[in-house]
Amino acid sequence: MERDKNFYWKLFKSTFIISMFTVGGGYVIIPLLKAKYVDEYHWISDEETLNMVAIAQSTPGIMAVNTAIMLGYRMAGVLGALTGMFATILPPLIIITIVATFYDLVAKNESVQLVLKGMQCGATALLLNVAIDLLIKQCKKKLVLPIIIILATFIANLFFDVNIMLLVAIDGVVGFFLLRDKKYS
Repeated sequence: MERDKNFYWKLFKSTFIISMFTVGGGYVIIPLLKAKYVDEYHWISDEETLNMVAIAQSTPGIMAVNTAIMLGYRMAGVLGALTGMFATILPPLIIITIVATFYDLVAKNESVQLVLKGMQCGATALLLNVAIDLLIKQCKKKLVLPIIIILATFIANLFFDVNIMLLVAIDGVVGFFLLRDKKYS
């Protein structure tokens, strides 16, 4: 990828903005990354995004920060990784500092509580959108095994309350052994 003089600023600014709106957990970063880096900038592919998120989720630390570091490194090496890391860390640091300073006013404010509930609903909608989009892509490819894995994981977690980390580990093992053959992936 060719980097012009504004590349690092563009990486910082876009990652900073994504970090500001990653409300509701690390998974919310997925649709935001896709919209910015896959659809708008064409810096990475859908598959690369999902691979980075999967790796970021399985490594220690905050998923959004891990993903930003990997993305930055993929785009521009160590300097890109540092740019992504600082851009991801700064918004929560600033917001938490402000909230901590005015905690009593914020914690008891009904308007703030309503805004937070609305943001949770929006985050849920974004995650559902990504999940449906991924399922539709697998259905269009007519790949039965990945669809079975998706549905089995969903059912195991929702109806049988199987730990999500265990499911991710099992899915990784299944993916390694059963999806190695390119005709299934």
